[in-house]
Amino acid sequence: MKRLRTLGLALAVTLFVAVGSVYAEETKTSGYASADAMSNYVWRGQKLSNSWVIQPSVGITYGVFGVNVWANYDSDSKIDEGDGHGEFTETDLTLSYTRSVDKWSFGAGYIYYALDGANDTQEVYLSAGYDTLFNPSLTLYYDFDEGNGAFVVAAIGHSFEIAKETNWNLGASASYNIKNKVMGFDKDGDDFSNFYNAELSTSVDIPVWKAVSIAPKLAYSFPLSNDAKEAIRKISDDGDKDIFYGGVNITLSF
Repeated sequence: MKRLRTLGLALAVTLFVAVGSVYAEETKTSGYASADAMSNYVWRGQKLSNSWVIQPSVGITYGVFGVNVWANYDSDSKIDEGDGHGEFTETDLTLSYTRSVDKWSFGAGYIYYALDGANDTQEVYLSAGYDTLFNPSLTLYYDFDEGNGAFVVAAIGHSFEIAKETNWNLGASASYNIKNKVMGFDKDGDDFSNFYNAELSTSVDIPVWKAVSIAPKLAYSFPLSNDAKEAIRKISDDGDKDIFYGGVNITLSF
């Protein structure tokens, strides 16, 4: 039921944005539909599946505002006992605001996590980035629901054009947990503030046809503290702490 309410809200916002664009043609509107096929579902260093997943996503931006709906299909989900196939285990709604000033970019947003097999939760976030070498960015998430704590991600990245309209992307990030219960607990069963995980990633954007592109991708995530090792070990599907995963994305832009 919570998922239906979430999707209903997402559709209402999307319809509002689409209708509004008819009456404000000077405001730039764009959208996309994409899907990732990944070896595992990995979120902030936590391995949340033990088999391949499909992650569809659709989004639209209207000027500085955006809305996105994302879902995770787990091919080996055990939520519904007796089912011989996978299940959709999560549906997320994100509302965002972005603004650029010279080389600076700023963002704010809201994320609703509709989860099967766990309590839903909600976050707000603030972000800042600078358009220079390695494009550094910093994002602060605050979970005001189940987590009742914060999570900080610092990231860098760079793209190299290796062929016409084909880019090789490299990225790295490091995170810090601030008593966010969603991120797990230390060996004593307490929430904690400490470095959480780092991730190294690479992908190649390959144009296929007009507005369609594909992107094979690989990533490696590992914990940055003993507290994080314990938390990730308890949460991850099979107890893995260091996680290597990959897959491919296909995107239609419009």
